[in-house]
Amino acid sequence: MVFHQTPLPGLMDDPAPDGPVPPGGLLFGPPARIPVRSGRTAPPPREEPRLDGVRIAMLNWRDPWQAAAGGAEEYAWRISRHLAARGAGVVFVTSRERGQARAETRDGIVIRRMGGRFTVYPLVVLWLLLWRGEFHAAFDCMNGVPFFSRLVLPRRTRVISVVHHVHDLQFNAYFSRPLAWLGRFVESSVASRVYASCPTVTVSESSRRAMREKLRWRAPISIVHNGRPQSRPVSPVHAAGEDEMGSPAIVSLGRLVVQKRVTRVVDAAAELRARWPGLRVHVVGRGPESVPLAAQVERRGLGSAVRLHGFLPEDEKNAVLAGSLLHVTASEFEGWGLTVIEAAGLGVPTVAYDVDGLRDSVRHGETGWLVREGEDLADVIAHALDELGDPVRAAEIRRACREWAAGFTWERSGRAMTRLLVDVLDGTADAGADRQGEHR
Repeated sequence: MVFHQTPLPGLMDDPAPDGPVPPGGLLFGPPARIPVRSGRTAPPPREEPRLDGVRIAMLNWRDPWQAAAGGAEEYAWRISRHLAARGAGVVFVTSRERGQARAETRDGIVIRRMGGRFTVYPLVVLWLLLWRGEFHAAFDCMNGVPFFSRLVLPRRTRVISVVHHVHDLQFNAYFSRPLAWLGRFVESSVASRVYASCPTVTVSESSRRAMREKLRWRAPISIVHNGRPQSRPVSPVHAAGEDEMGSPAIVSLGRLVVQKRVTRVVDAAAELRARWPGLRVHVVGRGPESVPLAAQVERRGLGSAVRLHGFLPEDEKNAVLAGSLLHVTASEFEGWGLTVIEAAGLGVPTVAYDVDGLRDSVRHGETGWLVREGEDLADVIAHALDELGDPVRAAEIRRACREWAAGFTWERSGRAMTRLLVDVLDGTADAGADRQGEHR
């Protein structure tokens, strides 16, 4: 299905080649009008609509190439790529790290970078005011604090709010008490009112429930799951032997930031070594907690038991994942848990805390184990290792992991978002109805 309209000059009349954006070639032209479908006939059930002529702003506080980028950035970029592939003109508006270009094009998507961690928000508001007539739709990705695009853009521009998880107490880990209170107030009391008329997307059922209960979110909330990287067979060149990996081998994958609580995984390793002297924990990822984590490993004398890999290229990362018996995450909350599905795609189950997001991505007793309230992380890991010590049970769990992960693809996520966007643009979305995530 195609949206028909007269092409508008300036933003991207044709998909731009990758590379720097020439001055004056971005956002000029008359205000855009909402495109309309030719006819009112719905597409066949499985046919994905086209988005030719639709111009979209994707607002996200980071891009995937920044040092602190995580799952939210992967999600925003993957969705942007899919929408662009369906014919939309997408501008990805984000912050800028030192050394990054202020404007460039990747995969046919224009990237505009401005401001830093905090200043990106007011600068994006000013940018939207300047180009408020250019877009048919905007995705306002709320990482604790939204961009308030609904207050800036004209009513004819459709705004879709994207919320991965409720931040709530996470503000305390990063900000002073007054700023943390302000962040919680904006998230819980202001955003739900500003976006009350905007369809909202989240990535898991528990995130949707938390939004309803903690934020009193009024707008309809649709679930559009994360996809997962396509897991390629591990090359023999990158495959690691038992001596290098340890026996058993455990992996913890993800950003090294406070809320991931990787220190708990290190503490668990110290306890488990008494029973499994050959155990080794592989920590894969980078972030501001890498230095304190290295100090903890040295202080506890765990240099032979815990290996801090830092960032690894895809093939090497997959080799470590595939060579591990178990994946462990101690994160205190997630929107979903991309690393859980990434590990599952290689047949590796996960031990995780029973918290929002992770209780959705881990199927307790089937593709992993959840640490319930009152339970100890090391005890649950020990239980998991005991189960995986049975070859028949281990094969059953590995098979269940692969089957579960196979149901999540970025193609499926993009297709669900495209259909939601088309309904929103066309005015046919049910204003009061939540949508379930598509799986399988």
